[in-house]
Amino acid sequence: MHVLLASSELHPFSKTGGLADAVAALAQAVSRAGCRVSVVTPLYRGLEGRYPGMKRTGWRFDIPMGPELVSGEFVRLDVTPGLSLWFVDQPGFYDRAGLYQLGNDDFADNAQRFLFLTKAALLLARHHPEPPAIIHGHDWQVGLLPLLVHHARVTGTWAKAPRTVFTIHNLAYQGSFPAAAWAYTNLPPAWFHLESAAHHGRLNFLKAGLCLADALTTVSPRYAREICTLEFGCGLEGVLCRREHDLTGILNGVDYSEWNTTANPALPHAYDAMHLAGKAANKAALQKEMGLPERPDVPLFGNISRLAEQKGCDLIVGALDLLLPETGLQFVLLGSGDAALEKSFRALALRFPEQVAIKIGFDPRLAHRIEAACDFFLMPSRFEPCGLNQLYSLRYGAIPVVRETGGLADSVVDPRDDPERANGIHFAAITPAALAWAIRKALAVYEDPLALAHFRWNGMRADFSWEKQAGEYLRLYSDVLHGP
Repeated sequence: MHVLLASSELHPFSKTGGLADAVAALAQAVSRAGCRVSVVTPLYRGLEGRYPGMKRTGWRFDIPMGPELVSGEFVRLDVTPGLSLWFVDQPGFYDRAGLYQLGNDDFADNAQRFLFLTKAALLLARHHPEPPAIIHGHDWQVGLLPLLVHHARVTGTWAKAPRTVFTIHNLAYQGSFPAAAWAYTNLPPAWFHLESAAHHGRLNFLKAGLCLADALTTVSPRYAREICTLEFGCGLEGVLCRREHDLTGILNGVDYSEWNTTANPALPHAYDAMHLAGKAANKAALQKEMGLPERPDVPLFGNISRLAEQKGCDLIVGALDLLLPETGLQFVLLGSGDAALEKSFRALALRFPEQVAIKIGFDPRLAHRIEAACDFFLMPSRFEPCGLNQLYSLRYGAIPVVRETGGLADSVVDPRDDPERANGIHFAAITPAALAWAIRKALAVYEDPLALAHFRWNGMRADFSWEKQAGEYLRLYSDVLHGP
């Protein structure tokens, strides 16, 4: 079976969040399972020069975008015999300083940019020597893929059109544009209606995928249930409720070849669940690196995040403000984002220099060192479709303290729910006091060596590999192919 994945991001070539990691890992895992996999993604600025294996195919094409034709070319990189990456080269759209925006301002032509990517993916699917049986689109940027395939199927212009799967990575980002952008689809005006891409008088890329894909997935079972509710549905809960039987929640996986504690060049000391001396050494090394007192007796908490309200970063500030004066805990942060939150964390570090250390920015190697050093990892997200850092934390022996939502609830087991399988701590209320209560529970675990060892053992031995999760996608693909 040939599966074509389409995504605006693909690790390590382009990334703003977990989408890039998930698509790259899924592609590799499905390929290792025996499928032929093609991935279509933009050729962003500077990629061709950094990856010499990329080859110009000579496959140039003109794609209608409203009344105009826009030219492009495919650049190919063969990763393995069964996995090929197809980069869409269109300098006017993709040779830019950012993927979606410059500064805090979205590019004004994002509708055209990602509709071009969508049409290029369909062009590849139509003319590939081995046409794909499944086209699997990821997030709003390619949300119009199922609509365009559906149109070709019902109008008879694509006799053996593939089946379509569409994955929601974060429902809050929908790709909503003025209705006039519909012209760039080159579809009849009559197709712009409430059962396709029309939403409150605007063109909604994500809604098109939700309405017309043959199957829908999202990145955790609980999030699949949550987005069918008014609280989490982001205005699309009605569509999702109607398609509830076509919606499957499949938890994202972890690439353990990258996120491991035994053969990791980012870590100064190796360790595993049976041999934790290296974790203690990593803790001392990070305390020194971040300018904190080297104290093995003090619990070290961490957070690696985009600093945003969704991630509950304000709850961390509030909880630490309550706890730091009366406890000896230490806290390290790596992240960037909202200016007010950055300022709040800097203020905490100034007030408590022996307990709080922060680095504003993005540093992948430091992220590994923080996970390896920390005793606990804070993820108080208001909503979290899947989350990846809690999965990394489990493998690294950094016990997650999470809000009970989405993929966090699916992957972290609280002792109240299952004492034998407990690997972390849940809390529910979206308040600093509730997070502070959960942190106090963590401090109690830290004071009990047997409990600490039990939580770590369960976490470090949990299997969230992509090989396991890819099996669920393969079953879904088979069901879609053999369904009505």
